[in-house]
Amino acid sequence: MAIFTHVTVGTNNLEKARAFYDAALAPLGLKRLRDLGDNGSIWGTEAPEFFVLKPADGKPATVANGGTISFAAPSRAAVAGFHKAALAQGAKDEGAVGPRSWHPTAYAGYCRDLDGNKLAAYCFKAE
Repeated sequence: MAIFTHVTVGTNNLEKARAFYDAALAPLGLKRLRDLGDNGSIWGTEAPEFFVLKPADGKPATVANGGTISFAAPSRAAVAGFHKAALAQGAKDEGAVGPRSWHPTAYAGYCRDLDGNKLAAYCFKAE
């Protein structure tokens, strides 16, 4: 059983966020499922899993200090594809693609999206 129904991040530029996440999430097998007009968009495999929305209160979107959203990657190549696509869309590198010491098969890459949200993609399959 999944522990989340979905995860949401805020954006201050919806059009740029849509282009960014279309490119960055494609290597992970996620696609944009629906646009919510000028309010946001939803990505997932079959069901809504990841939302990017303008804040409902009309104030600027901000990021969580210490927060990271990590996407499951089907392969190590998908981790690299996510990271490369994100950087090509203007993301800031927050950790090069490679093994992570906290788990014997952890393989990840980190970045910050265009609004400053910290993202990662992880694969736990052995090389």
